[in-house]
Amino acid sequence: MAANNRRMSGKKGAQVGSGGQRRRGLEGKGPTPPAEMRKGHAKQRAAQAKARRAVGRTPQRRGGGRSTSELVVGRNPVVEALREGVPASTLYVQQFIDNDERVREALQLAAERGGINLMEAPRPELDRMTNGLNHQGLVLQVPPYEYAHPEDLVANAHDEGRDPLIVALDGVTDPRNLGAVVRSVSAFGGHGVVVPERRAAGMTAGAWKTSAGTAARTPVARATNLTRALEAYQKAGITVVGLAADGEAELGDLEALSGPVVVVVGSEGKGLSRLVGETCDFRVRIPMPGGAESLNAGVAAGIVLYEAARRRA
Repeated sequence: MAANNRRMSGKKGAQVGSGGQRRRGLEGKGPTPPAEMRKGHAKQRAAQAKARRAVGRTPQRRGGGRSTSELVVGRNPVVEALREGVPASTLYVQQFIDNDERVREALQLAAERGGINLMEAPRPELDRMTNGLNHQGLVLQVPPYEYAHPEDLVANAHDEGRDPLIVALDGVTDPRNLGAVVRSVSAFGGHGVVVPERRAAGMTAGAWKTSAGTAARTPVARATNLTRALEAYQKAGITVVGLAADGEAELGDLEALSGPVVVVVGSEGKGLSRLVGETCDFRVRIPMPGGAESLNAGVAAGIVLYEAARRRA
């Protein structure tokens, strides 16, 4: 009887239904979305983080860009860098450091210059920052250098109403030579220096020190490919002159120095690379009666820049 009652329990008339939910539930929800689109999925979070990083990047022109930050380590190097006006963002001082004359001078120079953060840090932290170097309790952070684009140097010259006078360095790897060239370019009215992006000296703290402050007003441009940068200068009507011990012309006979010119200086040992040498309009030698085989990049550039400045005077 109980079973019969269950079968007969339905009532006539309208009944409350599911509203079609059961039917729709049987229809399926379509293909499964990829992991990157599933809310809360690890791959979705990774994709969102990647997108945020991409938005945060600032676009850079090809051939310019920034270098990486640098650390100057040790009491004497830090004091010398501050004296020479090397750009700095933060001076790290070890906690409970012996307050000798160099530490006091570093703190005074940083305070006088302004814009340099002073941070006190425990010795283990400074050891970690410097990879265990002998920092002596002082570490100076040099911010990334903002390189110009090779075309900017020409534009600067035209803005001044003058013919471009530029030095390009081919295979020069000593930052002190780069700093010396920057100093000579500034002294003789040049418009900047071009360096290759790879296998070449960059604007490090050592280059800043050798430039004796002139790097603050003389731009250094970085080229992805030096040969192509020189070819672009040629298309702009600028003569490319390479310095070579076996050059066909002598420096004093080169009339091109009185007009728009790029002077290419190679490394002291190897000179100009083959492709760069073939790209030059002229290959010029500097007469050396004393019999020296070569000059370093800073001296060679200074001699040619003086000759160019004399002709333009």
